[in-house]
Amino acid sequence: MEKRITVLSESDDDPFALHNAASAVLDDRGNVVAWSRRAEELLGFAGPEVIGRPALDVLIDPGDLTAAKAARATCRRDGGWFGVLAVRHRSGRLVEMGVRVGALQRRDDVREWLLVGAPAAEVLEQQRDRAVLDGLFRRCPIGLVVHSPDLTVLRVNRAIEQFAGVPAAEFRGMPTGTLLVSEDARRSVDRVRQVMESGRSLVSTEQYARLERDPTRVRAASVSAFRLEDPAGRVLGVAETVEDVTERHRARLRLALLDKAGARMGSTLDVGETARELADVMVPHLADFVSVDLSQPVMRGEEPAHALTVPVARVAVRSVVAQQPDARNPQGERVHFAPGTPQARCLADGRPVLEPVLSPDWFWADPRRGEPAPDLSAHSLIVVPLAARGLVLGVMSLWRARHPEPFEVDDLTLAQELASRAAVSIDNARRFTQQQQTASTLQRALLPRTVPHQSAVDVAHRYLPASTAPGPGGDWFDVIPLSGARVALVVGDVAGHGLHAAATMGRLRTAVHTLATLDLEPDEVLSRLDDLVNILAAEQETAGQLSAVEQVVGATCLYAVYDPVSRQCVAARAGHPLPVVTGADGQVTMLDLPPGPPLGLGGLPFESREIELAEGSLLTLYTNGLIGEAHIDVDTGLQRLRAALTHPADPLEQTCQAVVESLVAAQPADDIALLVARTRVLPPENVASWHLPLQPTAAAHARTLITTQLARWGLEHLSFSTELIASELVTNAYRYGSEPVTLRLIRERSLVCEVADASHTAPHLRRARTTDEGGRGLFLVAQLTERWGTRYTREGKTVWTEQPLLGP
Repeated sequence: MEKRITVLSESDDDPFALHNAASAVLDDRGNVVAWSRRAEELLGFAGPEVIGRPALDVLIDPGDLTAAKAARATCRRDGGWFGVLAVRHRSGRLVEMGVRVGALQRRDDVREWLLVGAPAAEVLEQQRDRAVLDGLFRRCPIGLVVHSPDLTVLRVNRAIEQFAGVPAAEFRGMPTGTLLVSEDARRSVDRVRQVMESGRSLVSTEQYARLERDPTRVRAASVSAFRLEDPAGRVLGVAETVEDVTERHRARLRLALLDKAGARMGSTLDVGETARELADVMVPHLADFVSVDLSQPVMRGEEPAHALTVPVARVAVRSVVAQQPDARNPQGERVHFAPGTPQARCLADGRPVLEPVLSPDWFWADPRRGEPAPDLSAHSLIVVPLAARGLVLGVMSLWRARHPEPFEVDDLTLAQELASRAAVSIDNARRFTQQQQTASTLQRALLPRTVPHQSAVDVAHRYLPASTAPGPGGDWFDVIPLSGARVALVVGDVAGHGLHAAATMGRLRTAVHTLATLDLEPDEVLSRLDDLVNILAAEQETAGQLSAVEQVVGATCLYAVYDPVSRQCVAARAGHPLPVVTGADGQVTMLDLPPGPPLGLGGLPFESREIELAEGSLLTLYTNGLIGEAHIDVDTGLQRLRAALTHPADPLEQTCQAVVESLVAAQPADDIALLVARTRVLPPENVASWHLPLQPTAAAHARTLITTQLARWGLEHLSFSTELIASELVTNAYRYGSEPVTLRLIRERSLVCEVADASHTAPHLRRARTTDEGGRGLFLVAQLTERWGTRYTREGKTVWTEQPLLGP
């Protein structure tokens, strides 16, 4: 009789479900006693074709009989079997089937066997699904939490068990977020509710979590969530995956901190500012407060000792506490670390120190007051050396107090990396400071320290170095006393900054002094300077030293000579801004000088212009940095300059300061040299001048005139020497010169005796031999005077001497 297994209505997707699987019943002898319709569909045999026949003969290929018999033996021994068999289709082909065998016990104790089979591919897929589900809850390293619609936990996997430190079984029925601190638990509940109500999944959202059993430790988790639904669309709950990404999150923060430090540190070539930038980067991202202590020689641009045994300077302090003052002293506060402290050990051997846990009585003290900082009891400390190029420049100390977690080895590594980068920037700043100081020292040595005493003008001056330029500039000024009570006023500017500009400025200033002693006209002085600059450029080019930043060409200069006797001012310029003249009545004008090329172009002439200045006039000379600042244009700068010079009677220092306040920015971009001179006029009674006939009696006549004039001035004690000097000079003019001959005496800071004639024949000092009858006149003149010399004019020459008024 045909037996069929009736399949009830089911919705299970299991391949072994009755509506999906092929079913058959075998008696104890292995004959088929029942056959399902699904078996007919899968294997092609109708029920009557197999019922009553041995299953091994009908369904098993002869080549697989051994495996089938082994399966039957297992069933008899264990009461069941599961595996894969190659079952023969009615067409003769073999079908891989997954087969489950179980014993059926009848009332008459006759045992039968139920076989349920499904295609092997479907069975393997179902097994993989089961393995995946089992792996998610037993072996998956990513946490899995299943929440019910009433926001209780249905199940968690072992990763969550390890994350929370609570057995998985205890989670069942626990309200969502129970093990988290209140704030984090509230966010967790809101997150699950939002997914459950909206159906919108969350993908890899980063959350922070703190467990109630360890509230000081902040963990970062990547959370994804999706809603669970049955085939009918009924909400079954929410599944949440939780991945602990704390280490990855910290690594990302460390990389971000390194990136921030790279962009911020070393923005200036200032040692103190670089140290403060380092402290700014550390707080609050890595530490709650930090101090940066540098060797005092480093602050001065010097090289530190190999072992830092001297007190260091606390250059930068940063804290999370707002009321903590910030150390802004450029030189820092002196700090001395007691032997054995972490900082002392770090400075001594140049190795970092990590103190993960400090004693409860440790506190951070304000270095200026020596008092504990309020609410800042530190619990963890890192000290790292600031070392670069084999030298320990200082030490950085980092504390944690409000940050709950202690410092770790990774934090120490990060601090070392940041300290290493900062140390290189600090050392670069130190070297730059050293170069700046060297250049500034050279520049100060080359600039005039004091203005020499002279009677022609009263002067005030300013030199303002650029605050943003990479080194000192080549601006300079000078006041040079000349013969005949005259004075030379000089202002110059060498293009560029640094040692090269300062050295070039020194060379030019020395050359100006040398040329000034020759009493050359201003245009001639500039021509000689132009030749010098060309020679210097040629020397450097020949030596292969001339670079794009070391160009001598570009120097400018203005040279003016003022005579207090005649009130004449002769000036010439080489590419320099025009000077400003303020009359005694307050009228301000630009002194219109012929334009001249900058020094170094070569081959182009310079021209002088002569003007008469009233007594009390102001002559203002300056470099282009005064009116060429970026915050004002040249025309506006000139207007402000003229406005500041409208009061010639004001004290010169006050006038200088008014000019600076009106035109100079707080941080000038270029060096500035400013020279303001108020003209003076020698009283007529201090000057005596006579025209002498070119006769043999000229020398005797000159002696008589001098004796009379010196008696009027009360300088009888100089009569003998002055008579001898004048006699020799007039005799030379008589012998070698030509008319007209002029004798002039000037009484100012010294007694000046001048003899001028129309000849350009130059007198020469020589040492006469014992057999020579003459040639000792100028030698005697040189012995009796402080200075003597010859200056040339278009009309001839003037031989002059100077004697101190107090006499020998």
